[in-house]
Amino acid sequence: MPLLIGGATTSKVHTAVKIEPNYSGVVVHVNDASRSVPVVSNLLSAEQKEKFIEDIKAENERTRSYHKAERSRGKFLSLKEAQQNKYELNGAVVTEPKFKGVKVFSNYDLSLLTEYIDWTPFFIAWEMKGSYPKILSDPQRGQEAQKLFDDAQTMLQRIIKEKWLTANAVFGIFPAANKGDDIEVFDERRENKIATLHTIRQQSERATGQKNIALADFIRPSDYIGAFAVSTGFGIEKWLKKFADDHDDYSSIMLKVLADRLAEAFAEHLHERVRKEFWAYTTDENLNRQDLIKEKYQGIRPAAGYPAQPDHTEKYTLWKLLDVEKNTGITLTEHLAMFPTAAVSGLYFAHPESHYFAVGKIQRDQVEDYAKRKSMTVEEAEQWLGSILGY
Repeated sequence: MPLLIGGATTSKVHTAVKIEPNYSGVVVHVNDASRSVPVVSNLLSAEQKEKFIEDIKAENERTRSYHKAERSRGKFLSLKEAQQNKYELNGAVVTEPKFKGVKVFSNYDLSLLTEYIDWTPFFIAWEMKGSYPKILSDPQRGQEAQKLFDDAQTMLQRIIKEKWLTANAVFGIFPAANKGDDIEVFDERRENKIATLHTIRQQSERATGQKNIALADFIRPSDYIGAFAVSTGFGIEKWLKKFADDHDDYSSIMLKVLADRLAEAFAEHLHERVRKEFWAYTTDENLNRQDLIKEKYQGIRPAAGYPAQPDHTEKYTLWKLLDVEKNTGITLTEHLAMFPTAAVSGLYFAHPESHYFAVGKIQRDQVEDYAKRKSMTVEEAEQWLGSILGY
């Protein structure tokens, strides 16, 4: 059975390096759905099939060779050297939180989230490239974009008015301290350690003056950290079944995309409340929608599985720390995807110097150290960190 790989999160390199060597049949990377037609035609052609498969396998082999050569050119520091070049916080001390502990929100008012929706990813989900609101006046796509946007507004109002979806959330703010590349989390009186968050350090050689950063660098020896999980996907299955029964694919896709947008909006809204109300380290913050989208606020909220912390298993720690499943109903699959899928989780860092970064590729000495810190085997760590292994 031929396997065609495509979509925004795939690439020719990933297909050749990670997928083809683990599949018995022919594997083809297809840039977009329209290109699948000639690919399938070639695979079905008695005259062209053999030559087509031969060419695809040769191309995948060349891609693997180039990829291997590219990786070998990368220059890395030892873990010890990278740690010696860590980021050092200067200046401000993080404000002591007004609220400490865990807070739960059930059946949150969806109408409070609409003004926090970033509509640009909404259009990207429909494969319409362009930023909102400019896309609405685009000479080629503007008319169709406006129709799509109007349909979204109509459904969004129904979602809110008829309570199609339920939004739940939990967040916590805790005393914390950095310990090497780990972040230790304590109870409210800082008497007992209740969790350890493991972070990963940049290990590639940096330009003069640049640091090899890990998230732990943004926490001082006596500091605070936050964590959160939100979802706006509860109740969606009923409506997806209805649309499926009605053969209404358009409404089904629209609902999924809007649920995802609302989840991101919930994360944005809750983070604002934490900054201004609960942690209250920027009580005078006054940012508009574009400022929020551009993340002009103080602090960051990195998520497990993303560039600053590529390891999804850190979600286990977050789920225990906040008792996420009990407090919200959000569960983790065996592959650590969140369910309902319209969900967002992560950490809160408040220091004004904290910023987003990508860990990039790492070396075996860090993987061995990381596995030891997390009580994993090196093989388990390599499995979860496969996308960032530099060896």
